[in-house]
Amino acid sequence: MPLEIHIQKSPGNKQPGVVTVSLTGSLDTATAPELERQLTPVLNSAVKDLVFDLAELKFISSAGLRIFSIARKKLKEHGGQAAFINMQPQINEVFEIMKSLPGVSVFESVAEMDDYLAARQRSYDENA
Repeated sequence: MPLEIHIQKSPGNKQPGVVTVSLTGSLDTATAPELERQLTPVLNSAVKDLVFDLAELKFISSAGLRIFSIARKKLKEHGGQAAFINMQPQINEVFEIMKSLPGVSVFESVAEMDDYLAARQRSYDENA
């Protein structure tokens, strides 16, 4: 599944330094490099806060989580932060799993973790 990326700066001076990134589709090994490429100039600008709108994101792998981690680290370096809004249940579960396992290596490989996360997210589609 492809990934659509829409990056929008706050109009006017309503929220200066705030950028919203809306993602639609699948954020995985194939699509994460394009998100990283599009975020690089944003993260190298005067942006203070980055809002990821995940209302239409259907799937995320560890490659997608890595991009979010890079963005959070870069923003933190200059006093900014990342926020995530409108998460679908399957995406929220991935975030919850990752929060509950900081520094714990439960999976033998990235591929094994991605397979596990994919199966968990597919179960939401099957139950919907």
